[in-house]
Amino acid sequence: MKRSSERILTTHTGSIPRPDDLIATMREKENGRPYDREGMASRVRECVFEAVGKQCEAGIDVVGDGEQSKSGFASYQAERLGGFEELGPTESSIRSWREVKEFPEYYERYFSQAMFGAMLAPAKSYVCRAPVTYIGEAALQTDIANLRAALEGQNYVEAFVSSANPANLADQQNEYYNTQEEFLTALADAVHQEYQAIIDAGFLIQMDDPNASTLWGFSGLSESERAKQSAQRVELINYALKGIPQDKIRYHTCFSINQGPHIYDLHLRDYIEPLMQVNAEAISFEVANPRHYHDYHAFEDIKVPDGKIIIPGMISHGANWVEHPEWIAEMTVNYANLVGRENVMITNDCGFASQAGSREVDAKVAWAKLGALAEGARIASKKLWS
Repeated sequence: MKRSSERILTTHTGSIPRPDDLIATMREKENGRPYDREGMASRVRECVFEAVGKQCEAGIDVVGDGEQSKSGFASYQAERLGGFEELGPTESSIRSWREVKEFPEYYERYFSQAMFGAMLAPAKSYVCRAPVTYIGEAALQTDIANLRAALEGQNYVEAFVSSANPANLADQQNEYYNTQEEFLTALADAVHQEYQAIIDAGFLIQMDDPNASTLWGFSGLSESERAKQSAQRVELINYALKGIPQDKIRYHTCFSINQGPHIYDLHLRDYIEPLMQVNAEAISFEVANPRHYHDYHAFEDIKVPDGKIIIPGMISHGANWVEHPEWIAEMTVNYANLVGRENVMITNDCGFASQAGSREVDAKVAWAKLGALAEGARIASKKLWS
């Protein structure tokens, strides 16, 4: 993985807004209605070319395909892992969060208009009733081929492909394996095949794990039990990554709710140390909202292990302002002065459309934000390499 050895490098966290016509086709697919398969495949390829070209034009160094083929990670995982049967619509666990219960009127409006309202089809639950297998080879190879073709002739540093953490399916019902441990191991073995294929194709892996910033839901436990459960989750993640070089892996987490009070979030110092135990060279985390501007202070006390790279978010995925490049530069320098400039890359907090139908950030604004990110990196580089 390239480091910021001569200047601060930039990247993004995966999801980039899809055009309306592609979303319309995805909605038909997600709801089990007839759609033009060949037409959709062709349109996805066009959108990947456009997304990659715009990233490079904006000055992003480490680029991806914008997740143009994915309508959301839940449905993506269901399509790529065999052994599951669909049970039907399900209620998101987010609705049980402390903050959601404290601000019920706000979140009822927000969820209906944004997060859940942006889903192309109702969220589904699944039950495992057969051995978990990886069945996503063809879809993955299409994604890889589209990205490789889109990169030809472009000016970039490296490229990555997003993939999910197997533990994200751990809350689905298991009626096949004797124990939860066997179920989790099977999930990890299956998803490992996708990781290996991405590496074999010459790309970096971005493992997405939004639950990590909540310490995987263990924050309400006693300190000793929380530490025990967190260690077991890290062990599972590292098992899924077994045999893959750390310098080919970046690990991303965020706060799951884009717009809200965020008063009960954990802060970086609460969860960064367990994340540093993941066998990934780079750790990407959300900080560009006002509740977390100060989180760089965590590194006054916490040492980044040798060889690790941190990728703090410098632009928000939950607001339509465009952050000023001078502010981005100032925050970047704050992190670099604490952990070393070569150990910092900067990004956005999370995907601009983790649900394909999301319009919380306008597509044109998203590109302006990424342009500001690149300009902020240039300003910070002048200060850090002066």
